[in-house]
Amino acid sequence: MSGRVLVVEHDAECPAALMGTWLTEAGCTLDVWRPYAEGAGELPGPASYDGLLVLGGPMGADDDAKHGWLGPVKELLREVRGSGLPTLGICLGHQLIASALGGRVERNPRGQQVGLLDVGWTDAAAADPLLGPLATPRRGVQWNDDLVTALPAGATLLAETAYGEVQAVGYGPAMWGVQLHPEVDAAGLRPWADEDRGSHETRGIDTDAVLREIEAARSELDEAWRPLATGFAALVR
Repeated sequence: MSGRVLVVEHDAECPAALMGTWLTEAGCTLDVWRPYAEGAGELPGPASYDGLLVLGGPMGADDDAKHGWLGPVKELLREVRGSGLPTLGICLGHQLIASALGGRVERNPRGQQVGLLDVGWTDAAAADPLLGPLATPRRGVQWNDDLVTALPAGATLLAETAYGEVQAVGYGPAMWGVQLHPEVDAAGLRPWADEDRGSHETRGIDTDAVLREIEAARSELDEAWRPLATGFAALVR
């Protein structure tokens, strides 16, 4: 039985990419809503879907006044949390869940996270139905300025960096958020990297070296994060 997944894409340079491919290969059908595109229409309701995937983007989680669709997406997230619809937020998507449910999202005082980071699983992760099978040593790509700095009531911290920065959260029985980007490869990161080269140079970051490291780790990252898509697809179906 296939599962129909509503995908919220906030920016043309932040598509589902590898996650979309993996979900499709696992038997899901993706319906991508692009609110920034002409003729996108209103945010679809959840009734005809079996899952919800909310992707990343360059805007802030509380930039509702600048990006009119963020408010309705948060309303949808509040609605589906209670319904049990399997939901996964990636980067901005994860931050939108936190904001929608009463948590807090802020700029990381340590600066932009960029490149391959170890995932610091918490003890609670082992029992999680989606991330539990992944709760072994692995790295993920992070490329973000903002972080969830306070979890909403009822949320469970599933992973954090060595500095205590949130990496993965269980927001409800069937709702998860990950700060990392399981969906990207080096080619997908290039537009983001080009926009950030100036700030990277100021901080002493070799942008091209970061991209080369991510490209060299492609097979490792596929092995690490394809199971996230297949596990989510199993819940959706």
